[in-house]
Amino acid sequence: MADNPASNGAQQGADTAPSLNALAQYAKDISFENPNAPRSLAPQEGAPQISIQVNVNAKQLAETDFEVDLALEGNAKAGDEVIFAFELTYAGVFRVRNIPPDQMHPVVMIECPRLLFPFARQIVAELVRNGGFPPLYIDPIDFVGLYRQKAEADAANAGVQGASAPQAMN
Repeated sequence: MADNPASNGAQQGADTAPSLNALAQYAKDISFENPNAPRSLAPQEGAPQISIQVNVNAKQLAETDFEVDLALEGNAKAGDEVIFAFELTYAGVFRVRNIPPDQMHPVVMIECPRLLFPFARQIVAELVRNGGFPPLYIDPIDFVGLYRQKAEADAANAGVQGASAPQAMN
């Protein structure tokens, strides 16, 4: 059978095309607290104040593989009393290939958590529901905005550190 030049070209193109693949996804850490149960399960007078923090971390495992952690931490309060609190670190191992080096960091820190978020969101909803409350569905997260916000904060911190760092004398 003769080689088909068209299929060889397509195969070579696939080897150089940018790709992002999830190799594994897993709950790395889960915690739920209902510190005032069963009192906290009684009907409340008003809607609780819900607070949610999001953090993304990444660690390079190999040349093309990264572990990305999406950390969600939140609580519901009525006044100063905690109704419930949760922490979830949901992680994934991603293979990132053929991405230009200047675009690698945004891909890992934006696209990877964007792929993890729906699964983490569902885990939090079920965790809160299993704690005796209505499910908590976290609103979609703007990972591009979160990335920019962190980059601006890092740049500001670098500027402050640079301004206060001692300078060498000649």
